[in-house]
Amino acid sequence: MLVIYNSLTKQKTLFTPIEPGKVRLYVCGMTVYDHCHIGHARVMVVFDTVVRYLRHLGYEVIYVRNITDIDDKIIHRAQENREDITQLTQRFIQAMYQDTDALGVLRPDLEPRATEFIPQILAMIQRLLDNHYAYLTEQGDICYAVNRFQDYGKLSGKHLEELRAGERVEINTTKQDPLDFVLWKAAKPGEPNWQSPWGPGRPGWHIECSAMSTHCLGNHFDIHGGGMDLQFPHHENEIAQSEGATGEPFVNLWMHNGFVRINEEKMSKSLGNFFTVREVLQRYAPEVIRYFILTSHYRSPLNYSEQNLELARQALTRLYTALRGLSILGPGFFPMAESPYQQSFLAAMDDDFNTPEALAVLFDLAKEINRLKNTDPNQANQRGQELSHLAHILGLLQTDPEQFFQQGQAVEEIEQLITDRNIARQQRNWAEADRIRDYLKAQGIVLEDSGQQTTWRKI
Repeated sequence: MLVIYNSLTKQKTLFTPIEPGKVRLYVCGMTVYDHCHIGHARVMVVFDTVVRYLRHLGYEVIYVRNITDIDDKIIHRAQENREDITQLTQRFIQAMYQDTDALGVLRPDLEPRATEFIPQILAMIQRLLDNHYAYLTEQGDICYAVNRFQDYGKLSGKHLEELRAGERVEINTTKQDPLDFVLWKAAKPGEPNWQSPWGPGRPGWHIECSAMSTHCLGNHFDIHGGGMDLQFPHHENEIAQSEGATGEPFVNLWMHNGFVRINEEKMSKSLGNFFTVREVLQRYAPEVIRYFILTSHYRSPLNYSEQNLELARQALTRLYTALRGLSILGPGFFPMAESPYQQSFLAAMDDDFNTPEALAVLFDLAKEINRLKNTDPNQANQRGQELSHLAHILGLLQTDPEQFFQQGQAVEEIEQLITDRNIARQQRNWAEADRIRDYLKAQGIVLEDSGQQTTWRKI
């Protein structure tokens, strides 16, 4: 019985899809003007895990994650680089794929781009004008009138009076209310624009997601997700736009993942305290980063540090060590009846995708496997099959154990040194054998002798 915390109602609720057996899910993706940082990676990994688990439960999932490929930041970056906007965005879209593929993030079913949905955006803006939720300013912009939407603030818990009290006075604006937000921006010299009934211009940021999500998933769908920083104003504005245009409820359940923090501050590009995924990948295996992200509950802060990444590497190594030497058929083959380990794992995931508790179950299972290796190898293999199966739901233990232990190393050189050491041992040249072992240890390589066989792993 899956329960999920709903940011709209501020409580956990039993998940009941609109259409039995099917889940329609939309997540706000990247604005592609730079490389993914660890904050972006968290959103990608969290909702990839959500989708994986929903599919494990047997749901048919339609997963939509958008790309914002027109935006003030994109325009400014292209101008700084003296680069064509399309070339800039395509370059960073490909970089995003490289990063997310490395982290084991499955591609969404649909990945709409804002520039490909201009007709749908224009149609939604026209409906908002017709329904008297929007108006044309003297400057040629189309703005949404927030005071005309009765439920504005229902997601974030913010009230218009409080927002107005803290709002800065804007200079030279023709908005009817400082809180009103732009749906369509009139064209400025040198900026990309599209034709519209109100003159050339480009879409505002918020309207993109409303137009793309309702086009791909219908006016009313199951789950909308994204980072906690998007709850206000972006997601609040999505609700106002979508429900104002369609007259229907927009989303049943809202999910927001917590911030990545460093030195007790939110990690973000605006603060300049961020690490890109590719920077971290230079020091840690992709699966280590994914494991690190899953060590915190998705709604909790994730504290980034070298120490925590190192702990994640050590923990993942223990799981791979449990699988090492077993004869298993891979994660897709699982004939065993449900065990207490599976029951505990599913109970954790059914409780609002509690990945830390689910990981704890994997370690209990790994401990049992290590015990059985010496007493009941067949049972150890079966439990190994189970560990592989459950970890696969989280996108973990995707690699052959030997490949995991050897990744990033000069394999041929190490194997030759091991051969040289074995020859030295056969010749009872213990000094040479010890020298090779010590040399490899200094390079971060641990040798493990078992009978006539020597295996190795990275520390």
